[in-house]
Amino acid sequence: MRHSNKSKKILALFLVLMSGFAIFIMVMFYTAVHHRDIPSIYSEESAKAQRGSIISADGYHIATTQKLYKAVVNTRNIDPGKEELFIQLFSIYSGIDPSEIRQRLHTRKGSVTLSYHISQKEAMYLKTLAFELRRLGVFVEYETPDGNRILQGLNVIESGEAREYPYGKLLTPLLGYPRKIEEEGYTRVYGIKGLEKFFDEELNPQQNKTQKALRDVNGDLIINKQSDVKRQINGLTVKLNIPIALQARVETITDKIKEQLQADEIIATVMESKSGKIIALASSNRFEPNHIRREDYPSLNTNAIEYSYEPGSVIKPIIFAIMLDKGLINPYDMVNGHNGRFTMGRKTIVDEHPFSMISAEDVIVHSSNIGIAQLAQKLNGVEYTEGLKRFGFTHFSGIDLPYEKRGSVPSSTQLNNYLYKAITAYGYGMRANAMQLVKAFNVFNNGGKLVNPMVVEALNDDNGRIIPMQVQSPIQVISPATAERMKQILIKTVNEGTGTIAKTPGLEVGGKTGTAHIAKNGGYLNSYHTSFIGFANDHKHKYTIGITVINPKTVYFASITAVPVFKGIVDMMIEEKYLTPDPAAVSAAEEAPTPPPHL
Repeated sequence: MRHSNKSKKILALFLVLMSGFAIFIMVMFYTAVHHRDIPSIYSEESAKAQRGSIISADGYHIATTQKLYKAVVNTRNIDPGKEELFIQLFSIYSGIDPSEIRQRLHTRKGSVTLSYHISQKEAMYLKTLAFELRRLGVFVEYETPDGNRILQGLNVIESGEAREYPYGKLLTPLLGYPRKIEEEGYTRVYGIKGLEKFFDEELNPQQNKTQKALRDVNGDLIINKQSDVKRQINGLTVKLNIPIALQARVETITDKIKEQLQADEIIATVMESKSGKIIALASSNRFEPNHIRREDYPSLNTNAIEYSYEPGSVIKPIIFAIMLDKGLINPYDMVNGHNGRFTMGRKTIVDEHPFSMISAEDVIVHSSNIGIAQLAQKLNGVEYTEGLKRFGFTHFSGIDLPYEKRGSVPSSTQLNNYLYKAITAYGYGMRANAMQLVKAFNVFNNGGKLVNPMVVEALNDDNGRIIPMQVQSPIQVISPATAERMKQILIKTVNEGTGTIAKTPGLEVGGKTGTAHIAKNGGYLNSYHTSFIGFANDHKHKYTIGITVINPKTVYFASITAVPVFKGIVDMMIEEKYLTPDPAAVSAAEEAPTPPPHL
């Protein structure tokens, strides 16, 4: 009987064990086939790509992007007994006054942003502080209403980007300025004017960095073939043709003479004649791109291209060249100067320096309005209009800057009229910007070829790849022979005519002055634009230089307003080794007397 009971107990135990095993098998099977919300074993890290930089020809970063961070803490996680320790340490690392930190912590409970616009360097320090605060036990867990326990420390989070301009006002307004736009809680920068605008698409970041992968025991991502990785592609770097040292000195010259003349603005352009590379583009009116004030508003435009005006006498060589290239005139032809006063219909034309008879080339040398008005009658309306257009007028100059104004010239029908021909020939009745004039004059110093002005040399990516800017092929506007003859006439203008102040021994210097009333509301003001467009060459280098002075108030003659700016730039370029005068010519010039300047 006892044996039977023992057998029953063994059987019962066996059945219990088998039942347990069966339940275990069923649970395992259910677990294997039933859908479960399993936490992902993958982690993700990301980083925002940055806007590209703008750098000078000599390698200085003129515009850069700085990542910004913010420091966030959950007040519920701060141990009340160590709150003051937290405040004092955060103040030391952030530079924020303790009372301000204390106020922010006590304003609301939960997540609080203690500091915005933290630089990358400051963010690194604060991340170190965050680690130390955890080690010191400053942070404690808190329980949510649903029973979860949460521990969050000091978090330093990437919040946006800021545009930095280490050299302040330098290269403005050419450089332009940006604006900030918040996108999904992240502040991005976009260009509004100047280079920042024109190359906005290229400068903008191309692709953010993302990494999805397993983590190792240290918490680091394990990057392998199974990882999902997108590399960070920053915006392209824009490299200029302009060296910062040259630009700074040109700006200094414009600033000094603007003050002397009490002018509204002085614009100066220096261009390599053969290539069209702009190596300096300066305005006396500049601003801080990150701190624009109301009084800066008139200075925000790049007036070298955004401001068109009646050019005055600087247009005379262009009109003369059109006629010379067509064989309509001979430089030695004689023209009646009418002793400085000549009436055409209802218009009386006056010369500052009267002549009875004057050669055609001396019409340019001595800037005779009467002479050029008569010579221009040799052109018909179509020849006149098309000739100006071939020199680039009414067309965009091709410069890599936005918002250019194209200017205007009279129609061919209008230029069939003798009075329109006359007035346009000495620079009224048409409009052009300063860059168009430099581009047109450059033809005389470049074998008759028209080239586009270029501010930017190339675009560079993070891998060192260089993307050169597309360069338009030169256009033959006039014959090389015509260009050379015009060049000699302009050299004579500097040596004997209205541009004598620009004369520089040992260099080949030529150019033309221009003075014109400022037009406004259908009439002319008692104020002026003055200009000097010319060139300076040594045995290796050729440069075309344009100067525009807007509304000088102490004196208005171009020969003593615009020409000294040109001369100052040429002298400075000699000092900086851009130009090297011929020593023999310098010695010879020192022994010869200098003629007085013509006004």
